[in-house]
Amino acid sequence: MSTRQKRNSKWSSYAVPAFCALLLSYFIYHAMNGRYGTQSLARLADETRHLEFELAALTSERVKLEARVLLLHDGTLERDMLDEVARNTLNLLAPDEIAILKTPSAGAE
Repeated sequence: MSTRQKRNSKWSSYAVPAFCALLLSYFIYHAMNGRYGTQSLARLADETRHLEFELAALTSERVKLEARVLLLHDGTLERDMLDEVARNTLNLLAPDEIAILKTPSAGAE
């Protein structure tokens, strides 16, 4: 019975470390650039801040609109508010009134 032994080449000792290095570099790349990587988290944080500012602006606008609607409810109906809404809706003026039309400024588009 004979035993055959292989001669070790110099490249076989580098195969496992090379594979581990490639695998490690793959995970490092995706930790930095992947869908949930550090760069994506920074982008999501910026988008979150932007959306929070937008939410604050919309919330303040909603509060203002709710205050105006509250003036039109029964029991608290104010004549000035009713008159303003009726004139804007019907686009009418009394014969003794003067209409001042505002044009939008060039910067506010």
